[in-house]
Amino acid sequence: MMLHSVAQPWMWVVFIGFVFAMLAIDVFALGGSRAHKVSIREAAVWSLIWVSLALGFDAGLWYYLKQTVGVEIASAKAMEFLTGYVIEKSLSVDNVFVFLLIFGHFSVPIQYQRKVLLYGVVGAIAMRIVMILAGSWVVTQFAWVMYVFGVFLLITGARMLRSSGHEDNVDDNPVLKLAKKLLPFTNEFHGEKFSILRDGKRIFTPLLLVLILIEVSDVIFAVDSIPAIFAVTTDPFIVFTSNIFAIMGLRALYFLLADMADRFHLLKFGLAFVLMFVGIKMLIVEWMHVPTDVSLMIIGFFLGASIIASLLSTRAK
Repeated sequence: MMLHSVAQPWMWVVFIGFVFAMLAIDVFALGGSRAHKVSIREAAVWSLIWVSLALGFDAGLWYYLKQTVGVEIASAKAMEFLTGYVIEKSLSVDNVFVFLLIFGHFSVPIQYQRKVLLYGVVGAIAMRIVMILAGSWVVTQFAWVMYVFGVFLLITGARMLRSSGHEDNVDDNPVLKLAKKLLPFTNEFHGEKFSILRDGKRIFTPLLLVLILIEVSDVIFAVDSIPAIFAVTTDPFIVFTSNIFAIMGLRALYFLLADMADRFHLLKFGLAFVLMFVGIKMLIVEWMHVPTDVSLMIIGFFLGASIIASLLSTRAK
């Protein structure tokens, strides 16, 4: 199986440069180097900016491809990006629920959460690059791995359905237990510092434990989301750009939803059905091709229905 990409080398360079530039702007816009509580208004504005940038990128990609390879391929790739972005963006909402659980467990003050999420986003970008490249290579070498991805997504969706409404116990996390055994930690926060010097010895703060759990949770979510987007497209550039746009908007999305996450308690069911649909699509691709625009409508239906149901069931609150 061959992976064909519409991207030229210069497109990769320009996009990565754009990511670093926007990340720098985002950092200073959401507080710079100081401890800062991000308001809902700030988060809403930046969420709108990131969504607008993603849609603008999609429009620009369509226009460029229309001029170079024709309108048919341009439309197909633009639809692949949009569908992949919707999948990644919706699954990133599940990240928000996990982040809330972690921050709540450690009682992290709201003004310190911004820095942890910043480091989390940077780490997530680095990990996604590695995982996307590895996934692209695997799919190229072993076509049958797509069926493995399909079964995996079906199982993941079913597990998500079964576990909805049950909170995980953070203290039982094996990574957390290992970190506490290997490193000395304080019991209290020291501003936004991850470590301090005490009696000449380096001691770590609980904020480092939070960061470790944030990074680990993103790896787990990447294992779900990257196979899911391979059901939509095998173009590495489309996979990469849709992933990165979703990740870059994650910090603003977290602060936007942090105070009203309870109103979207049924969204996990919608996400579970999305994963199961994508898994089924992968498994039946040999016999039945589901067009990308149809996939986008089905995914939109599951997400929209779960959001509406969530809002209706919590309207009394």
